Amino acid sequence: MSDSLAAAGTAAGPMAEVALTGDVSRPARMTVSELLSWPQHRVRVSFDCATSGIQRHRFTGPFLHDVLVSAGPAFDPARRKDRLRFLIAVHGVDGHHALLSWAEIDPDFGRAPVLLAVTIDDTPLDRAGPQLVLPQDRCGARYISGIDTIRVDGGYTLRT
Repeated sequence: MSDSLAAAGTAAGPMAEVALTGDVSRPARMTVSELLSWPQHRVRVSFDCATSGIQRHRFTGPFLHDVLVSAGPAFDPARRKDRLRFLIAVHGVDGHHALLSWAEIDPDFGRAPVLLAVTIDDTPLDRAGPQLVLPQDRCGARYISGIDTIRVDGGYTLRT
């Protein structure tokens, strides 16, 4: 995370959009402004960045789980085990990406408070795009800046 990313959030230009795709019944394109319609959560985080050392920031945004549930993931919500095969791929405009399991963010399983941050240190990310924030991670490698795509994939099955 760099100061240039925070500055990019206020630069002139078009609003960044996130494509929500994959195994969902309601795929969507969302802006940071639209992500403000979900309940907002605020976290203070400290994580180790390989290039910049220890980083400390404040982020605000909706839980990733809430946003994805609204898209209608293609599983039977009453069947807990059905959710276990779903993966979430998050991609940023700079080419960075991370993969999470549905169980990691699901309240019935890991309940990780993963955010789609719309602000960093009180600076809006309207133009830069939202940032994936994993407060539970000690390392900052999965903090994806400028998210442009979130793909839900339910096709994973383990074969031996």
